[in-house]
Amino acid sequence: MKKKVPDWLNSSLWSSSHSPSPPPPQPSLPSATADLPIQQQNSAPSQPSSPPATVESPPEPQKIQDSRPTNHTHTSADATFSSYPSADEISRQAELLAELSKKVIDMRELRRLSCQGLPDGGGIRSTVWKLLLGYLPPDRGLWSSELAKKRSQYKHFKDDILVNPSEITRRMYNSTSSDADDAKDESRTLLSRSEITHGEHPLSLGETSVWNQFFQDTEIIDQIDRDVKRTHPDMHFFCSESQFAKFNQEALKNILIIFAKLNPGVRYVQGMNELLAPLYYVFKNDPDEENAAFAEADSFFCFVELLSGFRDNFVKQLDNSVVGIRSTITRLSQLLKEHDEELWRHLEITCKVNPQFYAFRWITLLLTQEFNFADSLHIWDTLLSDPEGPQETLMRICCAMLVLVRKRLLAGDFTSNLKLLQNYPSTNISHLLYVANKFRV
Repeated sequence: MKKKVPDWLNSSLWSSSHSPSPPPPQPSLPSATADLPIQQQNSAPSQPSSPPATVESPPEPQKIQDSRPTNHTHTSADATFSSYPSADEISRQAELLAELSKKVIDMRELRRLSCQGLPDGGGIRSTVWKLLLGYLPPDRGLWSSELAKKRSQYKHFKDDILVNPSEITRRMYNSTSSDADDAKDESRTLLSRSEITHGEHPLSLGETSVWNQFFQDTEIIDQIDRDVKRTHPDMHFFCSESQFAKFNQEALKNILIIFAKLNPGVRYVQGMNELLAPLYYVFKNDPDEENAAFAEADSFFCFVELLSGFRDNFVKQLDNSVVGIRSTITRLSQLLKEHDEELWRHLEITCKVNPQFYAFRWITLLLTQEFNFADSLHIWDTLLSDPEGPQETLMRICCAMLVLVRKRLLAGDFTSNLKLLQNYPSTNISHLLYVANKFRV
């Protein structure tokens, strides 16, 4: 027997033909990079009667620059919205600050407060994400020593990994040269032909040859370089002619190269730059100067923690396994069937829209390409704070995305539905997360 669709799903609010309304408030970040605004898209459907937070008008409008690529039809650049934080949001921010000031932070309470979204100001999101990802321990007394240890470790990674084989050969020579050799001719600093081992020769094809490994890595490094330069091209923080943007690009490249070298089973997969960008952006915009200065190191370790929960999605050999990306997409299909069988049947049976055609990008890139940058940060607040883990939360959000446009999907055919899902329309993120939470078992 076909499962009845809940009445709240049939509300006219799910129709996509709504006039735009202001999105959830996005206060500016009080940091050295505050002139590089978070970009935000037009908001979506009118608020339903049930969403959690209300939005009022602000004293000073915030300029918001669009971060989405121009091929997404539902974005517009240089839009300006005005909004006050609501009373609930002000209260929640006060609770967050109180929790973060405790000697030992209650992670359960922190997750509860974070799941509805974090404020951009005061470095709150930066600190909370580090806690949620396990980079910082709940005991504040350990923060200083843990950060010093990790940041020192990352410096060693850079010194050891981001080095040209010529430098490796030079170091090997210096470490074996005797003090007596230092008094010899300056030409002695160059290895003679007889002293260059097979593994150190640039033409060596040996597996242990540093030069052979260097040339193998060049292709990956070139791919990383191309992808980093395409990261959020409409955001001055990532892409502009300024030295600051170039510095940020270099930091992203360093992190991805080191990750690839330390994880030969995964290496680098196109799109990882999109998962790294939100972490680095948030940490670099921390108003604490020391934290901002070490954003690269902090981002590396948090990136590793983030990918540990989604690692199997990036291993091609696991694509068809029970833990691979195709299995994950199948779980999304089953979740939709469980909550809205009519919509599932229309999409997959009638229209034959394979969920891989749209959900692959949704899942592997954690929705960073479906919404503007500011809204992506809001979604990540919820993903990272869920005690069940980000994977299950992501499934519910993806299912909610389908349900929110169900009327258009039910009225569409293969072509129109695929176009809609590959270019997802504007929506109110708070409401999207509210609907996703309805699907919690």
